[in-house]
Amino acid sequence: MRMDLRYDSIAALIEAAKQSGRKLSELVLEQQAVQMEQSADELYEIMRKSYAVMAASVEEGKAPGVRSASGLSGGDAYRMARAEREGNVLCGGVFSGALTRALAVSEWNAAMGRIVAAPTAGSCGILPAAVLTLQAERKLPERACVMSLFTASAVGMVIANNACIAGAQGGCQAECGSAAAMAAAALVELCGGTPDMLGDAVSISLGNVLGLVCDPVAGLVEIPCIHRNAAGVAGALVAAQLALAGIRSPIPADEAILAMKRVGDAMPTALKETAEGGLAATPAGKRLYEQVFGKNEEGDASPACPQGCSACRM
Repeated sequence: MRMDLRYDSIAALIEAAKQSGRKLSELVLEQQAVQMEQSADELYEIMRKSYAVMAASVEEGKAPGVRSASGLSGGDAYRMARAEREGNVLCGGVFSGALTRALAVSEWNAAMGRIVAAPTAGSCGILPAAVLTLQAERKLPERACVMSLFTASAVGMVIANNACIAGAQGGCQAECGSAAAMAAAALVELCGGTPDMLGDAVSISLGNVLGLVCDPVAGLVEIPCIHRNAAGVAGALVAAQLALAGIRSPIPADEAILAMKRVGDAMPTALKETAEGGLAATPAGKRLYEQVFGKNEEGDASPACPQGCSACRM
């Protein structure tokens, strides 16, 4: 029996999965195929191609010599991969592998490479890093990994419908936070977790980054965005592991989403992708702006674009 899915709450998605006894990804694929007037096989193939782009962006991004046009970023994924190879890591393969992949995809984005914005370009490394790393470590079939992206997309749609996914609107909590929640949901499904565990993972992910500001240095999606992708996938792993262990979130996922919206609405404009606050406003941040763009007409080392160059980049 086909379930009618609504993307207005995580609770509705969880209930649909429970009632059907099926994975959320299966319900999403079925419903989206009907809505988009395509076969499930056609829609799956589109998602499979996106997954292939994610995998390719990892390989491109961790190659030596990657550098952004601004010169502010590049090479960190290569350094992290080298540390992995040399055994110079604090944690196991899943954690270090996820950090490498998150850095690689986000650095490839900064270098104007081809990526999948999941859900945004600024947070593009988190979901690929989570799913590709688990596939590599557990030898998971490609189909399971591709299907988990449908679950992640459903979570992203709920967040977008009830809050936001843009740093210019809600701060980095809305970008890297949403991506981490999506990734955590995908991880829970890939590890055989229950629908309730999925909801707990989403809530924990968002709660752990509540209030995270968006403060791109020089208005570019590089500093601190790239490192926040690494932190984002780490947060997704934390949330998924806690949920899979049976640890409940006292705050339901939908309430966490609404809390994120309220925090974003209350956040000053200077902390929402304008490059006027946070790390962008530090002396080092201003020097880096001058390094890339020089001083503006007023002699001030702050972006002339009122929305920040990262908004234009998106």
